[in-house]
Amino acid sequence: MKLSVIILNYNVRYFLELCLQSVERAIETIDAEIIVVDNNSEDESCNMVQTKFPKVKLISNSENVGFSKGNNIGVQEAKGEYVCILNPDTVVSEDTFTKLIAFAEQQANLGIVGCKLIDGTGHFLPESKRNLPTPVIAIKKMLGFSNSYYAKHLDENNTGDVQILVGAFMLLKRNLYQQLNGFDEDFFMYGEDIDLSYRAMKLGFKNYYNGATTIIHFKGESTLKNQLYAKRFFGAMKLFYKKHFNSNTIINLLVYFGIRLAYFTKSSSQPKIKCSSNIWFYGKSTYLQSQIVEKSTVNFLEKEASIDSDTTVIFDANILSFKFIIELFIQNRIKRTTCFKILPKKVNFILGSHNTDVQGKVMWLKDI
Repeated sequence: MKLSVIILNYNVRYFLELCLQSVERAIETIDAEIIVVDNNSEDESCNMVQTKFPKVKLISNSENVGFSKGNNIGVQEAKGEYVCILNPDTVVSEDTFTKLIAFAEQQANLGIVGCKLIDGTGHFLPESKRNLPTPVIAIKKMLGFSNSYYAKHLDENNTGDVQILVGAFMLLKRNLYQQLNGFDEDFFMYGEDIDLSYRAMKLGFKNYYNGATTIIHFKGESTLKNQLYAKRFFGAMKLFYKKHFNSNTIINLLVYFGIRLAYFTKSSSQPKIKCSSNIWFYGKSTYLQSQIVEKSTVNFLEKEASIDSDTTVIFDANILSFKFIIELFIQNRIKRTTCFKILPKKVNFILGSHNTDVQGKVMWLKDI
């Protein structure tokens, strides 16, 4: 088997369904498997996977064991030559895995491969490629000076080696994952991707960012930005520095106060978007037509049409490819008053996310 896709889920049943639909399309030409590890979700995630995705291997944990251990459990069951660690609040392109595996096969001393991530408004997520966050760099980043934190030497559409990749999407050989003993389970959440990337580097492997394929990462779906987030993030960074930089009291204090100051003074990098009631569907599948009652507020766009500002655009994944949807996210990202939502295949809900600090919204077709 060539590929195992590991998806760790926690209480994001609807985003998980969309993610699985996109992954199934992306592995159609690959000998691959999908493994969902559920961290004791309280929603209907497990029932949805069992009912709608019978080919997916589901592992249901009896407690929330965290990001690192949850993914390690999934990889233990994997059979693929490559494993992909993938967040449940993502949408992959149909060519994501084929492109990245083809790239990986050409590399010597292959470490971890990442790709271009955009958010729910179509904007590039700079954490897709990062530099090693030494204590000084991390503190500067927390205070708003992020040039040295992100790998800005490499354009978002180019490909090259980088130091640190993001845990929302990581592709690597399973034997390397095993050689690294997987994610360090001392990290419950946050910091484990930095640690794994750095440990691969220390063993002489090269990590790569590949901007030739793009995925959506809605962000904020499994966790909210609150005091618990700040506490966990501080704990993760403190652990990372103790492990790799012989952290001392001065560094701990600097990092602690840097995080606290960043939390209380931070403002969203994106303006709050209020989605317009001017609704347009991009695409018009037979399924959609059977679900939508004709209303004057609902309009349809043809595949060649342009998207206007001050609209809520719903992409019909029943007939549109995810790659095409992602391309339209990017092409129309300048239009800040435009909201993007996706209608997954054969469901009665739409979903999207327009601010990285809050959870995305699920909306029922009947309420449009």
